Amino acid sequence: MPAPGPRLPPPPLLLLVVAAGCSCCLASAGGGGSCELSVARGSELYSFALAAPTPAHRHGVLSEDGFYKVAVNDSILWFQLCDEMLFNFDPPMCLKCEDCGLRCGTQCSALVSNNIGGYDVCTTIGSLSKSHLSLIDESNPRKGVVVKMFSSKCSISVSVLCDSVVAQVPDKFVISGDCDYATTFKHPSGCARSVSASGSGWGWLGTLFITMLSLLGGYILIGAVYRYYFLGIHSVEAMPNLEFWIGLPQRIKTMFVPATRSRVSYSRDALGAYTPGNH
Repeated sequence: MPAPGPRLPPPPLLLLVVAAGCSCCLASAGGGGSCELSVARGSELYSFALAAPTPAHRHGVLSEDGFYKVAVNDSILWFQLCDEMLFNFDPPMCLKCEDCGLRCGTQCSALVSNNIGGYDVCTTIGSLSKSHLSLIDESNPRKGVVVKMFSSKCSISVSVLCDSVVAQVPDKFVISGDCDYATTFKHPSGCARSVSASGSGWGWLGTLFITMLSLLGGYILIGAVYRYYFLGIHSVEAMPNLEFWIGLPQRIKTMFVPATRSRVSYSRDALGAYTPGNH
């Protein structure tokens, strides 16, 4: 007879785990990343999310082909923003590609090929783990952002100019120094979303709420898993501090009911003092 498999949590506990996981995901969605930037200028908060979908671009600034390609003379530049490159077609045909995977470009975010002595030689110039986002113009956040990526010896700076109408892919690049590349293109994802610090919008209050929700969800999830698998509590009682959560609505109610009752009693006493008696 085969050994019984691991028992699944009962439906109430399963729902609890799913809810806690969702809260953690919600918190992750609100957090920043390598392609997210928020800057405050006066009473305005400017936020950029380059990888967020837009009505016309479901992958944001990312190339749906898996890479952008720019050719200038005998040099070819490949890069992807906010992700590693993926070559389903037209892969780089060049030598070397250090720190870029067994297949050129599959584990880095930017690569350049130069013809040297009749051979195409690849050089890694940027990776997702070594990237930085900044404003193009510190005094004008609406202009766009610069994504700068590094490798061991080289770098690439991609300026994403704000254009709310069209996306114009780069067609040229420049080189400064020995191995520092730069290119520019226009894209709606380069436009900031601004929120007035004194107007509507969540701002820091929303961030605080999401952070607290994330911590609470993580506490419930870890506690429930520990009590279920290590303490052997296989019911809804696996939820940590169950008595507290059950009694929480009543505690909240008692915070407001006494004050309400006092006001009602006072009104009745006042009314009774001035009501003439019937004899």
